[in-house]
Amino acid sequence: MSFTGTYTALITPFRDGTVDREAFRALIDAQVDAGIDGIVPVGTTGESPTLDHHEHIEVIQLAVEAAAGRVQVVAGSGANSTREAISLTRAAEHAGATGSLQVCPYYNKPSQEGLYQHFRAVAEATTLPIMLYSIPGRSVIEIAIDTVARLAADCPNIVSVKEAGGSVDRVNQLVQALPEDFSILSGDDPLTLPFMACGAVGLVSVAANIIPDVMARLVRACLNQSFDEALAIQKQYYPLLHGLMTLDTNPVPIKAAVALQGRCAEEYRLPLAPMSASTKESLQELLHDFDLL
Repeated sequence: MSFTGTYTALITPFRDGTVDREAFRALIDAQVDAGIDGIVPVGTTGESPTLDHHEHIEVIQLAVEAAAGRVQVVAGSGANSTREAISLTRAAEHAGATGSLQVCPYYNKPSQEGLYQHFRAVAEATTLPIMLYSIPGRSVIEIAIDTVARLAADCPNIVSVKEAGGSVDRVNQLVQALPEDFSILSGDDPLTLPFMACGAVGLVSVAANIIPDVMARLVRACLNQSFDEALAIQKQYYPLLHGLMTLDTNPVPIKAAVALQGRCAEEYRLPLAPMSASTKESLQELLHDFDLL
């Protein structure tokens, strides 16, 4: 199995300190109705670093139940501890997830050999198809192209990479180094069009929490080689995509946007904090500009 199309990196709604199960189910229903190909719970946007082990598994289980087979569920089950990543991934498989998103280990700064051994150990512990997640802005290091190629050759269930390093040229290099059936997905909404023009086949989207239909149209246009249509969508929505990623650290702006729409409480867990009043006003103006409030 490979991953192609539009996947939404879901927020995790909280209410009074716990996961808001009702709001989470409603968010997933809206994604399904909009034509999204899959959902990605408990990733960066899902505030996974602030969930304890039990909550992490609970959110994956809830996502699988709410999706009910209507869309793929690619569970964020990576960690900077290989043992923890294996434990979470086995739990995701047991819950019925479609696949696993494996983030590049952060903070401990392993060598490329360490990364290879880490991802290989996780892959050998599960039958789930795995999407690697390279995001050097948060993990300090990236998964080197040679390491991705080595994993693709040695681990049959490592089938995809979410590329969030911001480099179009890196996508070009990945396309050259990887088998044709190994899928590359954009991890940055504003870079979807250039990444897909170079060979990426999908997107893991933050903005799709509030505009799933738009992001699905953009990806479908690229997959259909309708790049004039894709460019028109990109030009129209770029200010929104850019704003959601730059007004504050992700996922603060996107969760605030969903909350402003009345679909969840604006509740974060420390060390994440709400945006300032002036920044929130800018967000409201941006959402009004796109008729999202």
